[in-house]
Amino acid sequence: MKHKKTGRKFGRKTNARRALMKSLAHNLILSEKIKTTEAKAKELRPYVEKFVTRAKKDTVANNRLIISRIGKDGAKKLFSEIAPKHKDRKGGYTRITKLPPRKGDAAKMAIIEFV
Repeated sequence: MKHKKTGRKFGRKTNARRALMKSLAHNLILSEKIKTTEAKAKELRPYVEKFVTRAKKDTVANNRLIISRIGKDGAKKLFSEIAPKHKDRKGGYTRITKLPPRKGDAAKMAIIEFV
């Protein structure tokens, strides 16, 4: 039974899944908009939004935690540009826009970006 088990596995082992989310979050923060599959975008949204919420409160502990999860340059941009833009928002920092299916394998595609 799958009671209270959340999150997609993407056919990967735990470490590969963590690396995937870290990479997607890093790229989203640096470019502020990425094109990926719909499932990955939906899984990435809460992952990134928790970082933005933490970055709104600029403390040493939050800074170190975010650096450990997404890297130094991503954290720098998050604290200096993205978090101040969303200071007044209580949540919902990202938007997912659905796209037509990918040509090769007909996977559902989406764009995830900061609002």
